[in-house]
Amino acid sequence: MGMEDKSSRMKELAERLNQYAYAYYTRDDPLVSDKEYDRLYRELEDMEKETGLVLPQSPTRRVGDKVLPGFTKHTHLAPLWSLDKARTPEELREWEDRNARLLAESGWAREDFAYIVTMKFDGMTVNLTYEAGNLAHGATRGTGVTGEEILPQLLTIPGIPVEVGDPAAMEVRGEAIMTREAFDLYNAEAKTPLKNLRNGAAGALRNLDVGETRRRRLTVYFYDIGYWDGAPFQTYGEEFAWLEGQGFPLHPYRRRCETLEDALQAVEEILSLRDSLNFDIDGAVIAVDDLAQREALGFTSKFPRWAIAYKFEALEETTRLLAVEWNVGRTGKVTPTAILEPVELAGVTVSRATLNNLDDIRRKGVSLGAAVWIRRSNDVIPEILGVAREEGAGPAGAPIEAPDRCPQCGSGLVREGVHIYCPNAIGCKPQMVKAMAHYAGREAMNIEGFSGMTADQLFEALDLRGVDQLYTLTKEQLIGLNKFKDKKADNLLAAIEKSKACGLDSFIFGLGIPHVGKRTAQDLASAFGSLETLAAAEPEELVAVPDVGGITAEAVFRFFRDESIRKVIGRLMQAGVRPVHEAGGPGGGAGQGGGGPFAGKYAVATGTLQGYSRREIEAKLKSLGAIPQDNVTKSTDYVIAGDKAGAKLDKARAQREETGRPTILTEEEFRQMLDEPRDIE
Repeated sequence: MGMEDKSSRMKELAERLNQYAYAYYTRDDPLVSDKEYDRLYRELEDMEKETGLVLPQSPTRRVGDKVLPGFTKHTHLAPLWSLDKARTPEELREWEDRNARLLAESGWAREDFAYIVTMKFDGMTVNLTYEAGNLAHGATRGTGVTGEEILPQLLTIPGIPVEVGDPAAMEVRGEAIMTREAFDLYNAEAKTPLKNLRNGAAGALRNLDVGETRRRRLTVYFYDIGYWDGAPFQTYGEEFAWLEGQGFPLHPYRRRCETLEDALQAVEEILSLRDSLNFDIDGAVIAVDDLAQREALGFTSKFPRWAIAYKFEALEETTRLLAVEWNVGRTGKVTPTAILEPVELAGVTVSRATLNNLDDIRRKGVSLGAAVWIRRSNDVIPEILGVAREEGAGPAGAPIEAPDRCPQCGSGLVREGVHIYCPNAIGCKPQMVKAMAHYAGREAMNIEGFSGMTADQLFEALDLRGVDQLYTLTKEQLIGLNKFKDKKADNLLAAIEKSKACGLDSFIFGLGIPHVGKRTAQDLASAFGSLETLAAAEPEELVAVPDVGGITAEAVFRFFRDESIRKVIGRLMQAGVRPVHEAGGPGGGAGQGGGGPFAGKYAVATGTLQGYSRREIEAKLKSLGAIPQDNVTKSTDYVIAGDKAGAKLDKARAQREETGRPTILTEEEFRQMLDEPRDIE
């Protein structure tokens, strides 16, 4: 490629990147994925290095982006710099090598270095200005030199201090983010759903309607003092301590690392936590702790030399929706799954994605042939977030229509709210096979040796159409099946017989009541004590159970009023199934703990515990008469926090500040309570 061609390509790249940056930062409407933007940006950077030419309009010259019209402009007291980026340990070591050479001239050796590693939040940067101890301005980053005044919007975010105990003029930087809970709550009611968390936060703060900002329920974490006119700090750690003392919201994850190798371990730790967070991060930030070293290192034309961002693989990507497959679940719900043009996402080839229901499809504007945004997290099937109006995406195809008849058994489908169902609960194979496998599962009736494949075989070969028929199976019937020998048949029949003596919570969960998971089943068992009492409960009695909402209460009420279900339960009882709420089980209060502090209390264990695995702490809590929970809710009484406790501990602390509960215990305090029951406040 000649110089003229290279110059032309660089001009094209600069124009496209500027267009994408404007859409991303200013209009809150991204046109391409982060992965595609980064690929084009790196191509331009490489060509600039090769040719030595940097065009005036090149995005590599800029720190930030344009300021929106319609807002009051605000000039920052100190520039808000962007960070240089590393994507491999080798690039991080090269960064330290460059800094080591510069600091050697000022008398510092490599062993004098120390770093603080934090999460790189994927939200919108905000800058607070304090004058004479009072909050005077709140602004966006804008160009890095000039931003937009958004103080009224920022004041909708809980926890931002309006005054501080120091009269020095200062600027405090943070990142406004949207949590997954806030995102889901907003999208549940929004006419136009948000595409992702980052744009949800940016759109909230760039909205002149402060009420709309408040509806987004934003969160903010502060991480830096950008300008300070008071007595100087010595280290970055001292800055954090001051911010914490003044009540600024800080994320608890901060690691001081004596070596770069320790910093790399912290980066790996942050990456391992990524999927468990209730907000988005796109990397980690490694910053020199000593502020005198920072001053000696200074800045390049674009970045501070004393900090660098370690970028992670993007969790969002764009691809094309090729078809929709409709599948039947164990409750008869018929749900759509998107078949995608295969695409690499976070190291995995993705070809399928979740589409929740037809209403969700309509709200997101998804159609066959459309270029769509997908997100992958927690190593589960990705979800389609919306349509990507990417350059060259082309027109979308036909609208997605729901089937009129069940794709498995051909029965006419019925609609309930936003969902469609196959009413053929007995004759529709996927429903019965999944219902039997669920009933026999480990957390339900725990019938060892019974799998989905076994359920499929029994449905086809023995015409089993209900879980009650499991208790009528004979050895002669099983021996005639494929791969069933004497021992396997005996073992399965013994496991089925053993399942007759079961816990009430396991039986309730095994029934497959809509909206009733394992935790809710435990709550219902604790609240009602017997199957007969639960089956007779009215909706107002059900909704009085902690964490049981109106939808779940109505589902339980309707389930036990269904005549066909009552007949199945009756046949299970006739077969000898005896669900019992054990006194020492969840909420029983007569286990090892007797009437101790945990009896009948809701408890959450989070983080890494030294003396218990996840299953062991759950079993321990149950033995004490407690009711283990997966997440912190308003009903939570205790939180046991181990090492690296994250979002759940944050939520517990915030909730405790408001309501005085839950009680938060370290593992040592928990053990002390077992030896000497007393309240630890």
